[in-house]
Amino acid sequence: MHIFMVQGTLIGLIGTSLGVVGGLGLSMCVESLVRAIETVFHVQFLKTDVYPLTYLPAEIVWLDVAKVAGTALAMSFLATLYPSYKAARIQPADALRYE
Repeated sequence: MHIFMVQGTLIGLIGTSLGVVGGLGLSMCVESLVRAIETVFHVQFLKTDVYPLTYLPAEIVWLDVAKVAGTALAMSFLATLYPSYKAARIQPADALRYE
């Protein structure tokens, strides 16, 4: 059971790390990405006659990043409990017999 929990938690840790890095990377350059999309497709997301903003402001709140990452890690750990419990109860010979 321990092996399955460690493997599931490791997969959750890798996925959460990639998600945090990717999300932070996109949020740091969101203004330039929006400008590039507007230029390429000839659209304007924030029309000045409707919205008082002419750009998309972005601020990274590190406490929110930590809360989301912590929640993702906790959920990935909790998601490993039931499958690891069920897998630990199967005898190896029984599992291989049906393969």
